[in-house]
Amino acid sequence: MKKRTAFAMTAVLLLGTACGGTGTDGGQTEAVDLVSLYAAMEAECGWEEGYMADIEGDLLESYYPGLGEIPAKQLIAKTPAMSSDVNELVLMECEDSGSAEDAAVILQNRIDTQAGGGAWYAESMEAWEKAEVVRQGNYVAMVASAAHQAELTEDFNNAFE
Repeated sequence: MKKRTAFAMTAVLLLGTACGGTGTDGGQTEAVDLVSLYAAMEAECGWEEGYMADIEGDLLESYYPGLGEIPAKQLIAKTPAMSSDVNELVLMECEDSGSAEDAAVILQNRIDTQAGGGAWYAESMEAWEKAEVVRQGNYVAMVASAAHQAELTEDFNNAFE
């Protein structure tokens, strides 16, 4: 219960008053601080400090070919540092809707690759089959989590309400 309350409070603080981009319905989306959103997600899931590591450089290019070339205002890419658990998150604010669409395609390719055998183990591939790419205007998220899929996807979407 404390985690939900903390997340709700953080989500309220995240919502800025400046417009961040055009929503999928043609309206404006609110500016969202993805660092704060990720921190709230991490707390909600109970991930201890050091559990999740940044995906950057060559690893970013290996996991998501071309994602690093897309102009981004904010980019957070995380995976467990030392775990076989499926918990991979990408939170991204793109410069424009075309870039957001390009990012969504790249992120969906990651899901398809992992679900199609890249994750190696049957249990991991099943978790990847449930992974989602979610878009809110110029914001895109990839959520792949065996234990927290629904709540993390909901958290991302709720940040824009």
